[in-house]
Amino acid sequence: MTPTEAAFLPGLELSRILYGEAVRPLLDAAFPGLPYAAARIGPGSEVLGFDTARSADHDWGPRLDLFLGADDVAAHGEAIGRLLADRLPKEIRGWPTHFRPADDPLDPVGHMAATDGPVNHRVAVHNPGGWLTREAGFDASAAEPSVRDWLAMPQQRLAGITGGAVFHDGPGLLTTARRRLSRYPEQVWRYLLACQWQRISQEEAFVGRCAEVGDELGSAVVAARQVRDLMRLSLLLERRYAPYSKWLGSAFAQLDASDALLPSLRGALAATRYPERERHLCDAYRAVAVRQNESGLVNPVDPSPRPYHGRPFLVLHAERFARPLAASVTDPELRGRPLTGSVDQWADSTDLLTGADGDALRAAEAAAARG
Repeated sequence: MTPTEAAFLPGLELSRILYGEAVRPLLDAAFPGLPYAAARIGPGSEVLGFDTARSADHDWGPRLDLFLGADDVAAHGEAIGRLLADRLPKEIRGWPTHFRPADDPLDPVGHMAATDGPVNHRVAVHNPGGWLTREAGFDASAAEPSVRDWLAMPQQRLAGITGGAVFHDGPGLLTTARRRLSRYPEQVWRYLLACQWQRISQEEAFVGRCAEVGDELGSAVVAARQVRDLMRLSLLLERRYAPYSKWLGSAFAQLDASDALLPSLRGALAATRYPERERHLCDAYRAVAVRQNESGLVNPVDPSPRPYHGRPFLVLHAERFARPLAASVTDPELRGRPLTGSVDQWADSTDLLTGADGDALRAAEAAAARG
């Protein structure tokens, strides 16, 4: 059976089977009593639960993350890798456990392939502290994150760390870290909500101003940016981390607020003329503003759209929601801070958000805070 002929299984289920039927018996026999955690977390569409049969064409398959203490990684990491290469089954539910080497610099991703020899597997051995530091810039297995830690961690990385599944956690360190990172602390949450409302306020009027000078394309582009920011705000209100752009709509569709908001957001994107675009955006502004009021974080603010400083454009004036939220922040590290927010509220570079290390993200966050 070739990979394309195998029945699709969600990647997390495939990882669960790989661990339970193949990896765990081998580890128990060869390394009895070794404390470790087994999971499938971090980058990958399957970690978010959004993988489909299309995902199988690259960097998808029977994969697993093993976490050992630093001393155990040094003592046993290579031996575990060799054991699995020699003893893993060649396939799990029809999907190869072997990945051919990525020898093309233009295509550095992994592809499943059949093999008659040792398995070039995707069971990675990590130290939890080192892995967390690489992924989040901070070892949340050792201590609670600081304010700066939170602001320097992209949401899409937090979604990967806290998503997926943990199949076994002997030491408990991975479970502790995921609990600590599962949601923003309330003070950070209030601050980030204020920053997201501030983002929306900055371009509200541009949708109408572009159209007024005959730039319907520019008006539509700004409207699309507003739709994206409203989606991210809705995720934040429901205390869900926003994934990378490919899965933003899929994550948004899972929210309690999505059914009520989808018609207006789709309408704003589909509109070819400003009056219709404005009407749909105003419906969306009002709906999200009502959700903000229902949160009870601050006193309710009138959710009705209104003219923009006497100009014939209807907007929410979203800064009206940003200001009381910012005023409700009492943490001394956050109070009075510029409303620039966390790294992915002001940066949109994939290379930064997925590739930069913790030091680079912290430096970028510090620069933004200085203005």
